[in-house]
Amino acid sequence: MINKMLKPTILSIGMATVMAGAAISPALALIAKAFPEASPTMIKLILTAPSIMIIPFSFLSSYLTSKLTKRTIILIGLVIYLIGGIGPQFVPTIELLLLFRLILGAGVGLVMPLSMSLINDYYIGRERTKMMGYNSAFSNLGGILTMLLAGWLATFGWRVPFNVYFLGLFIFILVFFFLPKGELQKPKKNEKKSRLPLAVFGFALAMGGIMLAYYSIATNIAIYLEQSELGGTALAGTVISFTTVGGMITSLLLVQIELTLKNYAIPIMLSGMGIAFLLLTFTHSVPIVMLSVCLIGFGQGSLFPILVLKALDSVPFHQADQAIAVTSSFTFLGQFLSPIVLDGIGKLANQDSIRFQYGTLSVTILIIVAISTWTIVRNNKQTPSLT
Repeated sequence: MINKMLKPTILSIGMATVMAGAAISPALALIAKAFPEASPTMIKLILTAPSIMIIPFSFLSSYLTSKLTKRTIILIGLVIYLIGGIGPQFVPTIELLLLFRLILGAGVGLVMPLSMSLINDYYIGRERTKMMGYNSAFSNLGGILTMLLAGWLATFGWRVPFNVYFLGLFIFILVFFFLPKGELQKPKKNEKKSRLPLAVFGFALAMGGIMLAYYSIATNIAIYLEQSELGGTALAGTVISFTTVGGMITSLLLVQIELTLKNYAIPIMLSGMGIAFLLLTFTHSVPIVMLSVCLIGFGQGSLFPILVLKALDSVPFHQADQAIAVTSSFTFLGQFLSPIVLDGIGKLANQDSIRFQYGTLSVTILIIVAISTWTIVRNNKQTPSLT
């Protein structure tokens, strides 16, 4: 029974982490009305506050794996997750609401790295790749379902959508009954303590850069559509959902993508994102906008699990949790920096058009694709002479 339930248990943990911030976004306008004295910045912090806590608690989670079993850390994290997630509906002030959102971020930070490292613990080879893809796909699915549920619950008032975090209780039960206790993550006696290799930080930096580009759709597409006179808020929501659809498709097909594209998987998926941003720079057609954001979703959905797997392959087993903590932290950093960096580039160039930002992303990505492709081709030519 445990073997049959292990996969859904691990995948459910991933679903919990993706809904940390945006799950209650449909209720944001209602919260602003409920707290009219709160500034627009404070209202936005309701969404972003969890991210502030996720980064340090991700590193704490990886440290704790040498002191506690992963199962114990996840159970503790889920209790904190439930308190922080459900608590805001009972508070009288915006400050207390933000405090609970910070608590939620702490819980997610403890759980999130382990949702991926458990895959590394229990699966190898193609099965590990497949599970990493499924983890990404089910996380996206969890995001869609909880957003829809929160939108419906928001019709009953601003407090009710916070009940979506009761999902944490269901996951807690699965983990308690079906996740093996596991062992402490300590180096073997003959293994010396060592620092993470630079390659991990390279993969993490790549993930941060991809998230910076990917998140530009969520933060800018509404303004882009308005500037282009293509549509309003309703269309923006539909367009954003297409990135998730694209990400789910490639996540589910991850093994086939790796087998088909081999060493060229990363540059080919990146080139798809680069071309998509190029199309967004010039198009005035809604269907092409939809196609473009779907391509961006394709890229993100496959690149993230591939880069995580490469980071894991570059470290010994006992450092897997540290590697995931680093890659996860850079991902959230990229998300946080996306509007700051892109708006900053626009201001420096004296360009307030979102098309200019997308054009800049396109050129940058395609240059990276050219360099990485040239590197792969050069390495492939050198390999035979070494054998």
